[in-house]
Amino acid sequence: MRKATLRRSCAALAAVTSFALAATACGGTTKEDVKDGAASAAATGKADPNAELKKGLTVGFLPKQVNNPYFTSADKGGEAALKELGSSYKEVGPSSATDTSGQVSYVNTLTQQQVDAMAVSAQDPGALCTALKQAMSNDIKVVTYDSDTKPECRNAFVSQASAEDLGRTEVQLLAEQIGYKGEIAVLSAAQTATNQNTWIDFMKDELTDPKYKDIKLVKVAYGNDDAQQSFQQTQGLLQEYPNLKGIISPTTVGIKAAAQYLSGSKYKGKVKLTGLGTPNDMRKYVKNGTVDAFELWDPSKLGELAARTSVALVSGQITGKEGETFTAGSMGEYTIGKDGVISLGKPTVFNKDNIDKFDF
Repeated sequence: MRKATLRRSCAALAAVTSFALAATACGGTTKEDVKDGAASAAATGKADPNAELKKGLTVGFLPKQVNNPYFTSADKGGEAALKELGSSYKEVGPSSATDTSGQVSYVNTLTQQQVDAMAVSAQDPGALCTALKQAMSNDIKVVTYDSDTKPECRNAFVSQASAEDLGRTEVQLLAEQIGYKGEIAVLSAAQTATNQNTWIDFMKDELTDPKYKDIKLVKVAYGNDDAQQSFQQTQGLLQEYPNLKGIISPTTVGIKAAAQYLSGSKYKGKVKLTGLGTPNDMRKYVKNGTVDAFELWDPSKLGELAARTSVALVSGQITGKEGETFTAGSMGEYTIGKDGVISLGKPTVFNKDNIDKFDF
């Protein structure tokens, strides 16, 4: 809309003045020119995989929670990629992983600042939609990463791995550790967290396989990605279910807090713990026998892919439609899947044999 207005103004000026004067009035490169450099792709809805990557862009990262080690690692990956691409990085976000209204206000702030794109880890699947749609109506590309919103509320979602792979493999890891028998629990993040709930749904579906007939999921607890709450929830689970054999915590804050509790309790080595954690957080718990194995992707690579996807969208190389492909620098080529989902890749399982090979 703003670009169209500018063009109409230029046309009118050219009609009443010399060509040179019109060129002087409407020439030069503006922020709108940069944003609309892929105008043909936007107008036709078709991607141009050969389009040149734009430079001088600003991409805002909005994690669920600032100063969370996981998101710090992810967003540093995004910052490094943007620097390499000749664009600018900025981070905003709430200090609490459950402050959905705070996330909405930060989306609005980024929109008002007219960033070229924003990468958002959504705390709630629907709460951000209105704000994100407003951003998109202002020619801002919206990428979600780590945790998605509704497909119509963003251009693409950079997924850590297949949600199904993550949910099922965590059950498989724990089942092997407890001999396919006993009561288990899940220690999740916020009750509304999109990614957590999707993974848990796949966990429950995996457990319907006859080979898990002797495993019973007794409770899903929520630690809200807060270390103290997650520690207390772990303690509460063991008090409520004294025969508990294992815990799955698909959150880096939760699994670390649970490991901390177990390592100093009589349950160390007896109650198995797995889920999603970083090697640096979990190394000592693997080495002291509290945890046998857990999994994760490289969060810095997740942030990097979110940044590269954002720039590819602004540049018109992709529009977010299924089947489109683009090259994410040294990360290689990626293909956009159904509903605009881009999968980072398979998760890595960490144990005492390989954990020292990783540093994040």
